Amino acid sequence: MTSDNTKVCLTIAGLDPSGGAGIIADIKTFEAFGCFATAAISSLTFQNTTGVFGAVHSSAETIRGQVEPIVNDFTISAIKTGMLPTREVIEETARLLRDHGLANLVVDPVVRSTSGFDLIDNQALRSLIGYLFPLADLITPNVPEAERISGVAIENEEDIVAAAGLMREMGARNVLIKGGHLKSGWLTGDRRQSKTSSPNAVDYLFTGSDLSKIVGEYHETTATHGTGCTLSAAIVANLALGRSLRDAVTISKQFVNEAIRTAPNIGRGHSPINIKPI
Repeated sequence: MTSDNTKVCLTIAGLDPSGGAGIIADIKTFEAFGCFATAAISSLTFQNTTGVFGAVHSSAETIRGQVEPIVNDFTISAIKTGMLPTREVIEETARLLRDHGLANLVVDPVVRSTSGFDLIDNQALRSLIGYLFPLADLITPNVPEAERISGVAIENEEDIVAAAGLMREMGARNVLIKGGHLKSGWLTGDRRQSKTSSPNAVDYLFTGSDLSKIVGEYHETTATHGTGCTLSAAIVANLALGRSLRDAVTISKQFVNEAIRTAPNIGRGHSPINIKPI
């Protein structure tokens, strides 16, 4: 058991040995918000800031073997999934969530690395949609992930709305489509922007029939390694702390924006961001 004052967060995701993404980024983020971090490794990846070069995946048995001792010992306040590479890992994760009644679930549907490495195949993606979307309080695809999941080619704001609608038909209750791949001007659904306009990065949060646009500064930078992992982990931490979903998303976007702004710019590729206590 854990103290009522201690919020324990769990991540089930891949290990990035270079430290910028995956469970290492998740752990840093949980602890930045004052939560206690626990983790289960779904895949041991071979990567650095320049790309992903391969991976060795966990089995369903090793996922259960990692998770059950944690949930039998601690009260888990919130949980996230990141890279879940195979159908068996996805389905076992869903069974664990149901068996132990774990709540405040954020599913980051990691399907492709920044460098273009496909992290799950189509069969696994179907399982992710069928087994985890209905259990999730929020799913957090970026634009390329939303396109692959929904089949919608996203070129404007109407496409974002259509893609979110299709994902909700697939079982997702709430959807956050991250707009980091887009630039300003999309607030009005128009790809064009004035050369004098201040760039924005807009995330689109769909809850029920409502759409909230979470606006932040757009940074022209290559320091983006682990941004999606960090955002979803920050949302999990804020849900664990009792904040509403919209507040959790807003606070988390501000947190990631600052982490990008102050990134250390290390490595020969996409630098990790600066995850530090708030």
